[in-house]
Amino acid sequence: MREVLDELLAWWRAGDSVGVGTVVATFQSAPRPPGASMLVGPDGTAVGSVSGGCVEGAVYDLAQEVLAGGAPVLERYGVSDDTAFAVGLTCGGILDVFVEKVDQESFPELGDIADDVEGGRAVAVATVVAHPDPARVGARLIIRGEDEVIGSLGSSRADDAVRDDALGLLASGRSEVLGYGADGERRGEGMRVFVWAFAPKPRMLVFGAIDFAAAVARVGSFLGYQVTVCDARPVFATASRFPEADEVVVDWPHRYLDAEVAAGRIDARTVICVLTHDPKFDVPLLEVALRLPEVAYVGAMGSRRTHDDRMARLRDAGLEDKELARLSSPIGLDLGARTPEETAVSIAAEIVASRWGGSGERLSEVEGRIHHHDLPPLQP
Repeated sequence: MREVLDELLAWWRAGDSVGVGTVVATFQSAPRPPGASMLVGPDGTAVGSVSGGCVEGAVYDLAQEVLAGGAPVLERYGVSDDTAFAVGLTCGGILDVFVEKVDQESFPELGDIADDVEGGRAVAVATVVAHPDPARVGARLIIRGEDEVIGSLGSSRADDAVRDDALGLLASGRSEVLGYGADGERRGEGMRVFVWAFAPKPRMLVFGAIDFAAAVARVGSFLGYQVTVCDARPVFATASRFPEADEVVVDWPHRYLDAEVAAGRIDARTVICVLTHDPKFDVPLLEVALRLPEVAYVGAMGSRRTHDDRMARLRDAGLEDKELARLSSPIGLDLGARTPEETAVSIAAEIVASRWGGSGERLSEVEGRIHHHDLPPLQP
């Protein structure tokens, strides 16, 4: 939704109705993630994508039907048949797309949600995409916090269950379909709810204002991180040297990280890349980083000799084996990287693998599915 929000908002503010198709679940090798959206405007204009081209035509036609007065609908698109002309995904994936009409009457909260997204405030939108009672399909709940909930999914039991789960998704920055009984029962089937989690970007903290840091900041920005570069040396830590970073900070790394922790700006999605390979900077910094209860990744650059020396210093500082085991050092996957750009790709690959549980092996040498998902029923 983020990538088409400006266009959707413009039509919504003009009082127009828009057909919106949203990927709510993917299985196997589907090309777009949950939350990817395609719009069909009042003039027939198509904006965005749900599959990279495989099923856009079918979703477009379905959106036209919904705009003409049809009910919201959840549709599943799967593998193409042998002719390769049937509607489907030639990549072999499966995706569920929810198609609905959005206008000021059906979605009056859209303007406020757009303001939250623009302002970097966390907000979740929960929508019923399947239910035994067709009248409840399309019902919406807006969650901004434990005590700030707008709308209803049809019952207080369902509202409470979805609110609690949506807060968890907001904390992790994930959007996904949740399954419940028809009245929100934890154990049961019948109701499926898609939760859009509009959380602020996850953070990438890059310590050490070196040429490798510029490449890592560039790749981190490309991956969707809010990137901060920090170094104690003002001559190196300048915005002109790191144009891809969102923020460049001059401070001692461990002092900066301590302050960010105290301010509540470090969470379970934060990744930390220590590129200084200088013990006077990286040892005090890693003492802080490796003792944090929740961060997604901590990696440190350096040779094998640097790594061994660093580990000895950290043990002398009192860190235990379970804390040291959280450190990825030397940083990155074994790609044979040499240049800053290649090294940045190596680091990014390790971060992605750690996030999704990838092995880092070549896919051509791995058996089984590329993505592992269970396939729930489409309709109750």
